[in-house]
Amino acid sequence: MDDIEVIATTTIAWMGAGIGMVFGLAGNRSNFCTMGAVADIVNMGSWTRMRMWLFAIAIAIIGTGALQLGGFIDIAKTSYTGPNLMWLSNLLGGAIFGVGMTLAGGCGAKTLIRLGGGSMKALIVFTFTAIAAYMTMRGLFGVWRVSLIDPMAMALPTHQDLPSLVAHSGGMARDTALLVMMAIVGGGAAVFALAGRDFRRAEPLLGALVIGLTIVAGWYVTGHLGFVEEHPQTLDEAFIGTNSGRAESLSFMGPYAYTLELLVLWTDASRIVTFGIASALGVIVGSALAAISSGSFRIETFRDAPDLGRHIIGAVLMGFGGVTAVGCTIGQGLTGVSTLAVGSFLTFAGIVGGCVAMVKWEYWRAMQD
Repeated sequence: MDDIEVIATTTIAWMGAGIGMVFGLAGNRSNFCTMGAVADIVNMGSWTRMRMWLFAIAIAIIGTGALQLGGFIDIAKTSYTGPNLMWLSNLLGGAIFGVGMTLAGGCGAKTLIRLGGGSMKALIVFTFTAIAAYMTMRGLFGVWRVSLIDPMAMALPTHQDLPSLVAHSGGMARDTALLVMMAIVGGGAAVFALAGRDFRRAEPLLGALVIGLTIVAGWYVTGHLGFVEEHPQTLDEAFIGTNSGRAESLSFMGPYAYTLELLVLWTDASRIVTFGIASALGVIVGSALAAISSGSFRIETFRDAPDLGRHIIGAVLMGFGGVTAVGCTIGQGLTGVSTLAVGSFLTFAGIVGGCVAMVKWEYWRAMQD
C-alpha cells in the first residue's frame, strides 16, 4: 500500500468514525432500538419506535436513490444487489439474528450504544458476537453456512434491487423505475411513520431523520469519495478503505468480526482500520458523549449467572445469524433496504419474525412462572 492510498484509507476511516459518532449520539438521545421497536408492538401495542425505524428507512431509500440519480454512486457495485438471491440465508439468518438480539437485549447497533453508555453487559455481548461472526465468516460456523444454507439460492435475470427488476420486466428505464420505487416504498414508509401522533415529536422524529441520513452519508463516503476508477497498482477500479472492497454504508456484524481480527493480528501491516471498523467504534464514542452530557452514563452489570448465559447465547446467535443473512438490523434493515434489494427485505422480515417469536415465547414463560 503506497503513501497516497494510506492517506486516502485513513481519511475514509476518519469519515466513517464521524458518521458513527453521529449515529451513536442520535441513537442514544432518541432511544432508537430495533428490538425495542418490535417488543413495544407485541407487549404494549406502541408503534412509536417502529415508526422511527420505518422513517429512517424512508430517508435512507430516498437519499440513496438521489445519490444514484445524481451519478454519485452505483449500487450495482455493492454486495446487496447481485443477481444471486440467497433467500434461505436471508430469511433463516435474519430469524436467528432476531432471536439472538432479543436474548442479548438489543441488536448490534444497540449493543454499541449501550456499551458507550457504560454497560458491561454490552461488552460481553460485543465480544461473543464478534467471535461468532468471525467463526461464521471464516471458521467452523462458516463451514455449515457455506455447505448447508448459502447454496439454497435463486439466480435472477438481473440485479435483485426492485428498480432493476421492474425495469427488466416492464420495459421501463431504470431511472424511471427507481423514482417509482422511491415514491412507493420510501414515500409509503414515510407517510406511515408520520401518521403516528406520538412519532411527530422532536426527539423520535429528529433521531430517525439523522440515523437515516447517516446511511446516505456512508454511501457517499465509500461509494463516491472512496471510489478510484483506476487503482495505481491493479489498474482496476477500486473502493478505498472498505473490508469488502466495494461501496459500503453502516453495518455492524462484519465490522464486529474485523475489529476482533484487527486486535488479534495487530502487528500484521496488512490489517487496517477500515470504514466499517471506524464507524462501529464511532458509535460507541458518540453514545458515550451523549450519555455523559445527559448524565445517563451508568455502569451496568449482570444480575446473575442465568442473565449472563442468556446474553452470551443471544450474542452467538446474533453473530451467526447476522453474517449468514449478510447484515443485521442496520446492515440489512437500513443500509441494504436503502438499495431496495429483495434480499434485504427478506432479511428484514426474518429479523422481525424471529424477534416477535422470541418476545412472545418470553412472555409465555413469564406467565407460566
